[in-house]
Amino acid sequence: MTEPIKAKEPFRFYTRWHLSELLGIKASNLEQLLEHIKGVPGSCIYHHTHRFLQQHQYLSPEPPNDFAYWVREVLGDDELGERLASIDTIQYKTIRSLREKIVETIEKYLKHNPKANLRFAGEDEQFHFIKSVSFIAPTNEAATDLREFAEALRKVTIDSIYFHIFEAHLRLEKGTNDFSNWLDTSLQEKALAEKIAKLDPYTYTLDGLRKTILKIVEKRLAA
Repeated sequence: MTEPIKAKEPFRFYTRWHLSELLGIKASNLEQLLEHIKGVPGSCIYHHTHRFLQQHQYLSPEPPNDFAYWVREVLGDDELGERLASIDTIQYKTIRSLREKIVETIEKYLKHNPKANLRFAGEDEQFHFIKSVSFIAPTNEAATDLREFAEALRKVTIDSIYFHIFEAHLRLEKGTNDFSNWLDTSLQEKALAEKIAKLDPYTYTLDGLRKTILKIVEKRLAA
């Protein structure tokens, strides 16, 4: 059996925990929602576009967007709710660019539908802005080659999968996920790295994402 190629740098698996923190900021109509979206911290935009995925990892591969949900279900604006829900998060490599797209979508809609701003939420249905505070810690798992990487991937928690895929791609503004970055730069597995990078993680549950990545890696090992 051919010995696996050793990485230039070992891959250390990390995990994360998060806390949700109320900012004390709330909105009753679209104008207020828009102004606050422009000014809240990036961790707040992150929370409201990833909350469902973080809290219900096993239930749905398509997390709802909190802004879209509130606009549709509370303000009763189906058209704008649909426009916000259709924003494809995977296309945006930074929180800044995702925020700009949300702002642009609401501004464009209000420009052509000024009366939409006359819809107000009741006091108990206002949109409350929340930010996500993350705590990162190393696990006991590390890999120096592709086989060890696959073994570790089977063992780590879905919180670790979440950190290396979602946090790295968007919140940490790396432009790709940690797995693909390591496979490309430390193992020279460019084709394998690209296959994983091309996955749309928002269409999987976290456990399904782990299985899909493992299948891709195991196929490469078998080759």
